[in-house]
Amino acid sequence: MITLNETLGRLSRETRPPVLFPQAPVVRFVPEKETCPCGGELLVQKTRCKEVLSMIGPFVAHETVAQCCLCSRTFHSDALLRLVASRCNVAYDVLVFVGQALFRGHRNAREVRNQLIARNVRLSVSEIEYLGRKFVTCLALGHQQATPRIRQAMEISGGYVLHIDAMHEGDAPALMTGMDSLSEIVLANVKLSSEHSEHIMPFLRKLRTEYGTPTACVHDMGGGILKAIAEVFPGIPDFICHFHFLRDIGRDFLEPAYAQLRKCLRSHGSSTKLHALARDMRHHLVEQGSRCDILAKTIKDALPLEDNVLLAEAAVYSLTLWALQGKHSGDGYGFPFDRPLLQFAQRLLELDSRLRELLDLFLTDEVPDHNQAIWRLAVQVSLVGEDSDLRYAVKELTWRCALYDRLRKAMRIALADGSNGLNDEGTPETMSSIRFRVNQFRSELKTDPKLAKDALAQKMADQIDKYDDKLFADPINLNTPNGPVLIYPQRTNNILERFFRGQRHAHRRKTGNDAMSRTLQAMLADTPLVKNLDNPDYMKILLNGKENLEQLFAELGALNCSGPDRFLADTHRVLPGFRHLMKLPTLPDHLIRSLGKVAQSN
Repeated sequence: MITLNETLGRLSRETRPPVLFPQAPVVRFVPEKETCPCGGELLVQKTRCKEVLSMIGPFVAHETVAQCCLCSRTFHSDALLRLVASRCNVAYDVLVFVGQALFRGHRNAREVRNQLIARNVRLSVSEIEYLGRKFVTCLALGHQQATPRIRQAMEISGGYVLHIDAMHEGDAPALMTGMDSLSEIVLANVKLSSEHSEHIMPFLRKLRTEYGTPTACVHDMGGGILKAIAEVFPGIPDFICHFHFLRDIGRDFLEPAYAQLRKCLRSHGSSTKLHALARDMRHHLVEQGSRCDILAKTIKDALPLEDNVLLAEAAVYSLTLWALQGKHSGDGYGFPFDRPLLQFAQRLLELDSRLRELLDLFLTDEVPDHNQAIWRLAVQVSLVGEDSDLRYAVKELTWRCALYDRLRKAMRIALADGSNGLNDEGTPETMSSIRFRVNQFRSELKTDPKLAKDALAQKMADQIDKYDDKLFADPINLNTPNGPVLIYPQRTNNILERFFRGQRHAHRRKTGNDAMSRTLQAMLADTPLVKNLDNPDYMKILLNGKENLEQLFAELGALNCSGPDRFLADTHRVLPGFRHLMKLPTLPDHLIRSLGKVAQSN
């Protein structure tokens, strides 16, 4: 088997293009026509050579250019133009490879460069970035050409429901996207200096011209979008997305207390110090080698261990990871649905409440107190426990989160402990039952003495009243080829929220940082069209009988289409056996009860 693998590896290396063709082969191209449409004879005007970089390896294209003796019209090789654009030496297959790797594989330019070098295609990082922009430009041209076919397909399916949302950050322009939620096709994109109605209306008019009037519109609670929709699409059913409504109302209701908690945690440097403690404990424990599994099992199953110092270090390592794991809790919806800092703070306070018991268990006479792992953990935890402002913020957030989660439960979307994350479309209930529960909740906001005096609770009630007709409008009945379909558009607008979240994840994957301001400034407005490439129905419309994007881009050649949490990322560093412990919701209690029994039995 070893010999066979070595032979196959050698054959693979020996058959690579650089080995088979140490020098780029010369491939000759001539015009396919022998006579001009005017009847004139074609004569050789000139020959020219250029090196072409393709995915099968570089080659020299030796092209003969012919000219009509009567009308002087020139003729080139169509075969060559199907491989590479005129006045360009990068083949279409390389262009598509780069675009797919950058935008669908979420690779950065250096990673793509290394992939190409393995195929004997050598391009600089700046050339790869340029090809990425060219890919988007060519795709946008193809999309524009396919617009009548997209419109026809949507009309056959009963129309389209227009979802509008924008991604923005800092002083960068807002990238606004219009998508049909029925076909899940990104229709158009634009960069806006602001989300004022006068900037949004031209974009909506363009959508109306190209795709017709939508069956309904769905969006967030932005005043600019509301005004622009009413102006451009008067009389069209207009909905507020339930997911966006809950997100925005939750931010207003929870952010003040959450900001106070964030400020308190930062003042103590809790996360940084606990990470440092976890690293130190890991360094000590890793010296035990294969005993790490045994140590974790000892803690889990409350087994006796003679080395009390080692047991204490393993316990502190587990407790520290458990506390930090609180920062990564949640169901994948983002704030205010997920409140990881609250979970983190609650775990620290839980440790503080059990400090006496933990110190009695793990503090030993063998090492000075200040050098012991449990003492270092106790110092940091006690600082948090003694912070009255932090305790108040946790108490405030706890009751506000409980109230807010009741509204989520009433609306039956983005539910606490849900498993769908941003894929959540809400439970399939009638709007009347949802409206009834929300109105019950809203009545309590006015009648409960405590809530009636709370400004944030009353603001929540006012927002429910303000958007009532757009939140709980009647469903839309669409006539599709498969029969009539009843849909509630306001339950599904987080389709764009998922898309933008994916863009941010891809940005972090490619760059390693969260800030997207510069990327948004440099990004071509049509970049979101890349999402359509995952849609088989869209690809069929876009290609219109062609086999692939390379053929489409070759046809467009005449149009001159040349003119993304650190701790989570490092979870593999967690020592063997401890990952289970850090995920136990009641680890401190487990340690105290189980190991306390062991200590008593000894």
